Amino acid sequence: MSESLVVNEVYLSVQGESTFAGLPCVFVRLTACNLRCSYCDTAYAFAEGNRRSLEDVRAEVLRLAAPFKERAGAGTLPLVELTGGEPLLQSASLSLMKQLCDDGFTVLLETSGAHDISGVDPRVRRIMDLKCPSSGEVDRNRRENLRHLKATDEIKFVIGTVEDYEWARQQLAEHHLAAVCPVLFSWVHPLQPAQQHPSLKPVPPGQTPIGRQELVERILADKLPVRFQLQMHKIIWPAEARGV
Repeated sequence: MSESLVVNEVYLSVQGESTFAGLPCVFVRLTACNLRCSYCDTAYAFAEGNRRSLEDVRAEVLRLAAPFKERAGAGTLPLVELTGGEPLLQSASLSLMKQLCDDGFTVLLETSGAHDISGVDPRVRRIMDLKCPSSGEVDRNRRENLRHLKATDEIKFVIGTVEDYEWARQQLAEHHLAAVCPVLFSWVHPLQPAQQHPSLKPVPPGQTPIGRQELVERILADKLPVRFQLQMHKIIWPAEARGV
């Protein structure tokens, strides 16, 4: 029996985050996540989706990528990213990533950091969260993952409060993360009413929201070796738009 995945959506857009921001990318959004971060903007992927064979998913990626491959000078574009939900909840995601690497794609994985990343094909660029306090899921960070990170991976801190910033700054120093791989400080874009799923964790009491300007000013004042990022796709399209 062929391997399969429960898939929420597959679409072509631009990469909105990471050091690859702005580049054409085919996104494979998988269904299900076992975390409920306070700021989650893809709660629709918790349960919505259809089971599809790996062959079917790969064929759709190749179809969406074909116009780029046909153009002279397109090189290795588009990128392909597995996201969610949480892709590593489905073991067949490992096989799909390997196949896509074999196809010559630059493959990205967006993962929460709560699951073992060691089995991911070494050619994949793993973009791994370290969950900050305001997420409500800080205790779910899998610390063992830190030793598996390599220079082509990226660590992302999603920062919505002053307490998040201070916590992230401490982790950066304690684990010498900037010497391991690029580090992203990503500002929390406020959720729209339609995105505020009732199952999301509340922000723990006593935390102070931080604006994007203040976050940048603190990074500069503290001279942190990190990359500030906004979610580019939420500037281009409505924040609640799907398939972008």
